[in-house]
Amino acid sequence: VLFIVSVLAAAWAILTVLRRKSTRDSAIFVSFIDLCFVGAFIAGVYELRNIANANCSNFSADSRFSATVNNNGISGDAPSLRLNTNKECAMRKASFAFGIMNCIFFAITAFLLLFMHRTRKDDREVVTKETYRRRSHDSRRGHSRSGSGHHRRSHDSRRQYYV
Repeated sequence: VLFIVSVLAAAWAILTVLRRKSTRDSAIFVSFIDLCFVGAFIAGVYELRNIANANCSNFSADSRFSATVNNNGISGDAPSLRLNTNKECAMRKASFAFGIMNCIFFAITAFLLLFMHRTRKDDREVVTKETYRRRSHDSRRGHSRSGSGHHRRSHDSRRQYYV
């Protein structure tokens, strides 16, 4: 179970890194999925809780030691050392350790995404910018002001732009 969750979590992490823009836009959803992975890792670590105190490897040594002293010096046989490892136990213990680390890492990213969503929400406040432009209809239509007897009014137009 922990292996399957780890593979899915790795794929999710790669996907969120590759799609950074959409991750920022949907930070709440990504944070929720990260918290779901935290829960799955906690369940996997709980299932492997008994492996924490297991002894998966040991050393063995032959107790034979012999030494001979002669005219050429000292010669002899040293004890041989052997490492005996239970590979299944070692893999479960490594999975247990990586499950704990993944719980911590996914929890950190979930809370960072929540913080990022909160700060982006503050940045999205509407800022209005007002600009004034003076228009003269006379100049646009080709009329001249002089000699016409009446004056056309210039208009002040106000436009609002949202950033």
